Amino acid sequence: MHRLFRQLVRYGLVGLCGLVVDLAVFNALRLTVFSPDDVAAGPLLAKLVSSLVSIAVVWLGNRLWTFGETRRAPGQALREALEFFAVALGGMGIGLLCLYVSHYVLGFTSPLADNVSSNVVGLALGTAFRFTLYKLWVFHPARTNPVPAGLTGA
Repeated sequence: MHRLFRQLVRYGLVGLCGLVVDLAVFNALRLTVFSPDDVAAGPLLAKLVSSLVSIAVVWLGNRLWTFGETRRAPGQALREALEFFAVALGGMGIGLLCLYVSHYVLGFTSPLADNVSSNVVGLALGTAFRFTLYKLWVFHPARTNPVPAGLTGA
């Protein structure tokens, strides 16, 4: 139980870093080059780009810290990364769907509404989805060849 709690705390801290990156990139893009006044799909494009940048940051944090004890050996890192990104893209899809419904279906088009739909509702649902699949699939101890103990801090 202590190990699960430690993983949840680390996952939350890594996720917080990813959230800061996501929010900064999303809002910078949404207010500038992907403004909905200039680009009809601007909020969705801004969220897509910000999510991809955030996914890269979070993969490194989760691989090296959150699930560092059960990550795969360096020779299997590519497969682990592909699985991680597949799950992350699923979580990103949840956030994009929340943003799409709010902005384009319900008509809530303000920057605040876009942030709430994608970065509060979408983030909460996507986080639960991602943590579950990372724990049960990507970094599951039965599927990994843990790195020798002396290398886990790398």
